[in-house]
Amino acid sequence: MAKADAAVSPFAPKALPEVPVIDGVRFAACEAGIKYRNRKDLMIAVMDEGTVAAGVLTQSKTCSAPVLWCRESLKSGRARALVVNSGNSNAFTGKKGREAVEMTADYAMKAVGCAQSDVYLASTGVIGEPLEAGKFAHLLDGLARSAKPDAWADTARAIMTTDTFPKLVTRTATIGGVQVSINGFCKGAGMIAPDMATMLCFIFTDAAIAAPALQSLLAAGAQKSFNCMTVDGDTSTSDTMLMFATGKAAARGQKAITSADDPALADFTAKAHDLMRELAIMVAKDGEGLSKFVTIEVQGAESDRAARTIGLAIANSPLVKTAIAGEDPNWGRVVMAVGKAGEAADRDRLAIWFGPHQVAKDGERSPTYVEETVAAYMKNPEITIKVDLGIGAGKSTIWTCDLTHGYISVNADYRS
Repeated sequence: MAKADAAVSPFAPKALPEVPVIDGVRFAACEAGIKYRNRKDLMIAVMDEGTVAAGVLTQSKTCSAPVLWCRESLKSGRARALVVNSGNSNAFTGKKGREAVEMTADYAMKAVGCAQSDVYLASTGVIGEPLEAGKFAHLLDGLARSAKPDAWADTARAIMTTDTFPKLVTRTATIGGVQVSINGFCKGAGMIAPDMATMLCFIFTDAAIAAPALQSLLAAGAQKSFNCMTVDGDTSTSDTMLMFATGKAAARGQKAITSADDPALADFTAKAHDLMRELAIMVAKDGEGLSKFVTIEVQGAESDRAARTIGLAIANSPLVKTAIAGEDPNWGRVVMAVGKAGEAADRDRLAIWFGPHQVAKDGERSPTYVEETVAAYMKNPEITIKVDLGIGAGKSTIWTCDLTHGYISVNADYRS
């Protein structure tokens, strides 16, 4: 069966943003022929000495060899190189998988001139197929030597699999009156239900922040961004989110930050979390086969955690997602999803809105509900579903997309 190219998401940006150079990091990407032809599928980021790292990784019990490698590298908190390939996830590959990461790290170490523990690896693509590192590891030396500080676009494209557009975002923040930059890119379109991380996401800054503080702010940001986004309810074996701080802003007078609670870090934390939120939304807007982007707002729950659980139950329901794809205002499916979530709920206090239209109130259909009006709303490309449990102060926002025949086609043909 020939695999058809997926149509570009209707929410794809018209152009990539102009992002500033981050002092202390350079990039390069190339066509290594790992799976794809006529597209870049291997990248390296080379970081100056003094760069620190933080990360959140998949909680999958069948995680990939690169995830296990990153867990070990993160213990030092140092970083000099990041190598990422697309087309093969090097997951469930046993001894061969371990050998592949060791070979890749060894070549990267020699190319950059650093310790193996300063190398970070990530892979994305097919699960269960051995990754032949010998076919591309030798390219890392040339990539490291040719790396440039402004090669963001090529690098963002090199990590894509079924994505239909690269996802690249930038923010500017101040720490103690000194301006710093934050750039990030990620990939993801299917097998997306992050658990402590996202598919693949890499964030770079020139700020001087100690690794423990960086780790704290990154983990907190992931919880309110990527962990509040889902495409299909399936958590990847390869989820990897890494953040690197080169510390170069110290030369411009920025006082080094050692604690995430330092008031001087407030603006940076807010901007970094906003960057993560935008990237998470981009992933949901590139969900495989999507036709609609969906925001689910849950309030009145027993706790924020409960609200998030309920929101994800709605977002991951195939019945809810297919109703949205069919532009059917079937709010009964939202009632079902709330009830199955396992969190506190009172049927007679439940209220539901589709956009500005209340469809359910006090345990029954809203007296203001007009089927034709709500059906017309469902034709919009962006849909908001709001749920009020009426029992507490907990709230959460979840981002997702609809479920169409296009999703089935992408995944039925994925290995063809």
